[in-house]
Amino acid sequence: MTHPLMFDDADPVLARVRAIALALPEAAEKITHGRPTFFTVKTFAFYGGSPRGEVGDRHDQAVLFHPDPADEPALRQDPRIWEPSYLWPHGWLAIDLDDDTDWYEIAELLDASYRASAPRRLVKLLDAR
Repeated sequence: MTHPLMFDDADPVLARVRAIALALPEAAEKITHGRPTFFTVKTFAFYGGSPRGEVGDRHDQAVLFHPDPADEPALRQDPRIWEPSYLWPHGWLAIDLDDDTDWYEIAELLDASYRASAPRRLVKLLDAR
């Protein structure tokens, strides 16, 4: 079954997320379940999703990420952070993006998520930068 696209390819917020995610070593993008998905060997981020338990509540301008375990407790206390449907049991979190987004923070979240999923070889490449 093909999922409908749930994003606008011309979305300037998506363009900023792409720039950050695809700057990571050997990162690539594919469409999964109608949404941009960033990966190396494993997925490290999704663009857009729905909160856990809120059927039909789409957050189209959001980043879904796997947090650094050391940062996870603090992130869970942040009112901007929410648990995404289907991924929350696996430790994923999400944050909405808007005009007030701190893009350095988003880069840090994507970096941590990348490090959690990328092969050691790619993490070493990232550290060598």
